[in-house]
Amino acid sequence: MRGARRDEAYLEFATVRGGHLFRSACLLTSGDTHLAEDLVQETLGRMYALWGRVSRIDNPAAYAQTVLVRTFLSQQRRRSASERPVGELPDGAGVPGADFELRVTLLQALGRLAPKDRAVVVLRYWEDRSVEETADAMNVSSAAVRTRSVRALARLREQLGGSLTEFASH
Repeated sequence: MRGARRDEAYLEFATVRGGHLFRSACLLTSGDTHLAEDLVQETLGRMYALWGRVSRIDNPAAYAQTVLVRTFLSQQRRRSASERPVGELPDGAGVPGADFELRVTLLQALGRLAPKDRAVVVLRYWEDRSVEETADAMNVSSAAVRTRSVRALARLREQLGGSLTEFASH
């Protein structure tokens, strides 16, 4: 693929997948939309640099999700252990059908998980990936994914209580 055709194909891909990548990035970053935008931008930049080869891959969308997760994990390793994002989520007053309290509670709970645990939860339960696909995306073994899944879900249950009904009933 050359020149304008390559750019056109990439632009179509980025337009179609950008929103989904952003939603996944928001979950990975526990609602930090600025960091999520940075993750998506870096992911799309890496995808563009490889686009001639990536577009021949069977599933470029899955490859982009893998790049997103690996970029997130790489950034988490580089960040200072004491650095914490401090953005406030907007107030949801006046938006019909939006349960912002539940969203904020879930995002805060995700934010208290270790980055790799958070990545496992997002890939397995948000992206609906198999254990093997998650392991491949994170570059770990299937056993590590299963172990992290069990531990991460146990931590979420501990933080949120046995049931989300108390949050959903507000």
